[in-house]
Amino acid sequence: MTYLPHTDADREAMLKAIGLQSMAELFGDVPEEVRFPELKLPPATSEMEILAEMRDLAERNSEVASSASFLGAGAYNHYRPSTVDYVLQRGEFYTSYTPYQPEISQGMLQATFEYQSMICRLTAMEVSNASHYDGATALAEGVLLALAVTKGDRDKVLLSSALHPQYRETVRTYMRGAGVDVLGDEDQAADLTNLRTRLDEQTAALVIQNPNFFGQFEDVQDLAEAVHAVGALLIVVFDPIALGLFQPPGDYGADVAVADGQPFGIPLSFGGPHLGIFASRKAHTRRMVGRLVGETRDVEGKRGYVLTLGTREQHIRRAKATSNICTNAALTALGAAVYLATLGKSGLRQVARLCHDKAHYAAARIAELPGLSVNPQSPDKPFFKEFVVRLPKPVNDVNRVLLDDFGIIGGYDLGRDFAHLDAHMLVAVTEMNTRAAIDRLVEALHRATI
Repeated sequence: MTYLPHTDADREAMLKAIGLQSMAELFGDVPEEVRFPELKLPPATSEMEILAEMRDLAERNSEVASSASFLGAGAYNHYRPSTVDYVLQRGEFYTSYTPYQPEISQGMLQATFEYQSMICRLTAMEVSNASHYDGATALAEGVLLALAVTKGDRDKVLLSSALHPQYRETVRTYMRGAGVDVLGDEDQAADLTNLRTRLDEQTAALVIQNPNFFGQFEDVQDLAEAVHAVGALLIVVFDPIALGLFQPPGDYGADVAVADGQPFGIPLSFGGPHLGIFASRKAHTRRMVGRLVGETRDVEGKRGYVLTLGTREQHIRRAKATSNICTNAALTALGAAVYLATLGKSGLRQVARLCHDKAHYAAARIAELPGLSVNPQSPDKPFFKEFVVRLPKPVNDVNRVLLDDFGIIGGYDLGRDFAHLDAHMLVAVTEMNTRAAIDRLVEALHRATI
């Protein structure tokens, strides 16, 4: 059944109002060969039949609920406690947009305030917003903040070559037409030592990822001091789960810390919606975009929550806007807060420990296979839950065998983004990968590469 909201009389009245005689005349500026394409639609069918067909199509997908997955590269198969969806699906929270009169939504504001507090404690930063769309846009907003903080008279941003390639592309998209040079990652094999040498008085920010895109920890000793010595800001992209075990960015001098919060109880959902975590030093609060919730007292002395330190014009008035971001990922930020509250400090540490230990077990087993090597470019660097495997065959060929013959979703093909890493696979191991699944991966890799 098709519902058409406008009657013939409605259409005639609208055409008359704009001085046209027919619908064909309305579309007269569209080239005739593409003006009214023929839609080759199948015959109409019932809802029951459509649902059956959709289920059949869905079952053709390989997904993490039915296949062992070792694919990461920015989106990870972590366990999601049942409490997350239980809270998110409550009517008080389940909305796709931020309330226009936020102060009447005290429950949402309190949850947002608690989310911000958790992020600050995790990152050792002083202030957090709630929030951005994903990790890539959070990073781009961090770069804009750095340019504003350095008074707009600097025209260079340095990116680590070990930063997620899609994050680097997003920063370049934001900087297009802004007169800012985005440099540092031209040599895909360059390390942080090379990046430090390029710091100068024109640098607004230096951006690193730690653990980096390849899962390895960077040498951040004295890095912040070198960045601050030239008046620039240090921006760190971090793995949220890694903070359960390892040093947070605030402890080694980061000015801005950003991440994709998907590991905090957010489903993979074929790529989104995710959550952009953003935290910074208190001195930069006025330059932050996104929502910031503060705690206050009402006229009766009762505790309450309000949006603070930002006007609506900051978000939607073009002349005064800090950014084009005018909303936030409120529901996924709430999911992250529920996830962290459910796990607690010890639970997050346990998840991080499981990821670390299982990844190291998998790496050690794979390194024993003939013709394969683990982290060949930098074997001495410590790593967290991801590592690089050099294969004797193309990654696509190996992954096809893993999926078709063993029901395993293999790792990410690094040759897609790094020319010098052809036939290199990025393997991710989380707490969801059992020892049996890891052993089966090792067997499958052996069979696929002999």
